[in-house]
Amino acid sequence: MKPSDPILADIDQAAMCEQTLAWSSINSGTANLDGLATMAARLQEAFGALPGEVELVDPTPVTAISADGNEFAKPHGQHLVVRVRPEAPRRILLTGHMDTVFPVDHPFQDNVWLDDEVVNGPGTADMKAGIAVMLHALMALERSKHAIGLGYDVMINSDEETGSLSSARLIDDLASGKYAALTYEPAATPQGTLAHARGGTGNYSLIVKGRSAHAGRNPQDGRNALVAAAALAVGLKDLQTDDCPVNPAKIEGGAANNVVPDNAVLRFNIRPKEPSAGEVFEAGLQSLMAQVRQTHEVSVELHGGVTRPPKPVDRRAQKLFDLVRSCGAELGQDIDWQSTGGVCDGNNIAACGVPVVDTMGVRGGKIHSPDEFMIVSSLSERAALSALVLQRLAMGEEL
Repeated sequence: MKPSDPILADIDQAAMCEQTLAWSSINSGTANLDGLATMAARLQEAFGALPGEVELVDPTPVTAISADGNEFAKPHGQHLVVRVRPEAPRRILLTGHMDTVFPVDHPFQDNVWLDDEVVNGPGTADMKAGIAVMLHALMALERSKHAIGLGYDVMINSDEETGSLSSARLIDDLASGKYAALTYEPAATPQGTLAHARGGTGNYSLIVKGRSAHAGRNPQDGRNALVAAAALAVGLKDLQTDDCPVNPAKIEGGAANNVVPDNAVLRFNIRPKEPSAGEVFEAGLQSLMAQVRQTHEVSVELHGGVTRPPKPVDRRAQKLFDLVRSCGAELGQDIDWQSTGGVCDGNNIAACGVPVVDTMGVRGGKIHSPDEFMIVSSLSERAALSALVLQRLAMGEEL
């Protein structure tokens, strides 16, 4: 396939840009269920251009811990799933997310052209443009005589920015048995660099229950949950290793100054670089909890865990990276990669044993900030790259 091939020549950058800006104008912060429903409906219509079944899938129930230590149901939006040629002997998975980090009341809501090539807007790079790249690459594939050789599922979830807790099971189900996967997070740098190996992440809450008492009359009868939580925070840092950074992030709870507090919640994050590092940390955490229970005479309960396993790059995954680089060279694009501490749904897919390249989206930068931007020319550039990779896989490229 050459850059002049009709299936690439028909990629319409103006249409992609118009689509991206329209989607970016819809606030779809992870907690904005109305905005997510609007976005899901727009995506359902757009992906109807593909020759497959399009459906909206309900989220898996998820719970969280409130500031007073109680567990509650946390609602999420529906996820989009598209299935094309499910009977094909070779099938792949393509994923993206419709949610952004910007809540409905955030001041960053509008798209602004910074120059003829760059647009500043919420979710432009991360990743409304990535969804457009995915869609138009698949539309290009469908114009190819080789498309019949490749089946695929598309999954666009509504909760990637908060860890994909309500879509993790769906990702696992869709990844099962797939030959390869592509995910449309933005490139790791404005130059188009791909993210290679990734560390993992886990988010936890420790719920501490003590006993209240008067701080002046009978403090000895109390069991200070706040002090116990502080001891846990210090102990967590002692569990930190080079292979597993630990970040105690927030302690909630306490009471009036004259009351021994009987409730506290400690929130923390870990970043295991290898699967074994997370297992070692978990063992140390259980010992720390037991120690604090005994020393402070409080109860300590755990909520959460590792939500994104580390993503190493094995032989087959490297061959997929090499295929992307080869296709880029054919298109005059210089494709490189680098390891990163960031995480995404690519971590979940790789944990299923599926080779994945997870930064096939646009070039841009400053994501998760009001300065987020996308480079408009990268819309057609990255769509052509994906289309060529898909074509090569459809033609039987071996990994």
